[in-house]
Amino acid sequence: MQPVERTDPDGVDFGWVMQVTFVATIVVGAPVVALLSTAVTLDSWNAWASFAVRVGAAVWFVTAVATYLYARRHVEEDDAEPPSDDDPGTDAVDPAVEGVEPTAAADPADVDDD
Repeated sequence: MQPVERTDPDGVDFGWVMQVTFVATIVVGAPVVALLSTAVTLDSWNAWASFAVRVGAAVWFVTAVATYLYARRHVEEDDAEPPSDDDPGTDAVDPAVEGVEPTAAADPADVDDD
């Protein structure tokens, strides 16, 4: 089984920002558009669609900027923290396994029982 790929981007993870913006815009935007539409007289489907696009665009923009600023603040806080002893990082080598060569996973049927 292949391990899940992980990334460690330098700075803000824009993939995360885009995903969170998308979901938050739908979750927040739909109720906002519905609530605001009660205060406006809309006579046709064209007017409804135009209203939803205008309000949705504003909600998307505010959500995107807020998500980006949150991610940037979170990255800056992580950069400001000194590394802890619990997280040795990727360059550290566990002394218990230093010098031990990794082995391929064996099929239990291939193992000799001497």
